[in-house]
Amino acid sequence: MKEISINSIEHIQIGHCQDEKNGTGCTVIIAPEGAVCGVDVRGGGPASRETELLNPRASNNGIHGLFLSGGSAYGLDCAAGIMQYLEEHHIGLAVQDVIVPIVVGSCIFDLCCGSGKIRPDKNMGYMACLDSEKNIERNGNVGAGMGATVGKLYGPERCMKAGLGCFAVELGQLQVGAIVAVNAIGDVYELDSHRELAGLLDEKKQNMISSEAEMMRMFAADSDGAFNTTIGAIITNARLDKAQMNKVAALASNGLARTIRPVNTSMDGDSIYALSTGQVEASSDHVGTLAAYVLAKAVNKAVWQSEAKFGHPCVRDFLQEEKQ
Repeated sequence: MKEISINSIEHIQIGHCQDEKNGTGCTVIIAPEGAVCGVDVRGGGPASRETELLNPRASNNGIHGLFLSGGSAYGLDCAAGIMQYLEEHHIGLAVQDVIVPIVVGSCIFDLCCGSGKIRPDKNMGYMACLDSEKNIERNGNVGAGMGATVGKLYGPERCMKAGLGCFAVELGQLQVGAIVAVNAIGDVYELDSHRELAGLLDEKKQNMISSEAEMMRMFAADSDGAFNTTIGAIITNARLDKAQMNKVAALASNGLARTIRPVNTSMDGDSIYALSTGQVEASSDHVGTLAAYVLAKAVNKAVWQSEAKFGHPCVRDFLQEEKQ
């Protein structure tokens, strides 16, 4: 098994657009030839578009675009720009003489990071699609990760900066990758060492402390960190149907459980999509197991490659190591 760029997976192109001043952005994944897609929603407060199409009972057999966005529910507006781009490029479901692109996606709550009045819109979605033509892998403060933070049990004052992360592997002909915007109420832990990388800060903002321990201590109290979400997508060239890709998405979510604590709470909208371009025979269990691994590594990368911004420190302000 070797590490590859997620952008090297064929029949997929990824682009980003972000507002660095106001702390928000969106990331788009385009499948020009369509991709079978499933989803696993575990958080209690998702902001999403067209996810019901991904239910195996629905007749839809593929999507053409997927977005990860900031802006909370306002960020769903970026889908209109993605629809416009796909229609202009004749990508979508042909219905008589009309092209209808199938676009799904989810948003994180980043309205408290920069300016809550500026959110991803139609133009930002369109610009992300144009950027996807370059298909260059980027991590950290980019796209949907621009306004991402973690460790918000006590609100935004004591959180740390996170971002967008990508990680992919190749095993023989099989390719499995993950892209994720990490915006959790919980803390992020390194997959291999289990040490805390980013999360809740103490009152003096000098050290990281455990959000889980704080939750146990304050179990009868309400949290101020009510708006969070970690959203991501698995991309694979495996040949799997929609029901199997829903299983892959569910298995992939284990990668969040390995690296974020707490996770999937009622204060999160955690959602993981899974896209298949359908070139290589593989089992859903095999792909799902790899998906959990690459998603966990992508979560770590989102933290390591983020930079301090909007008054929020990053991992390198506390751990004196070169970024991964």
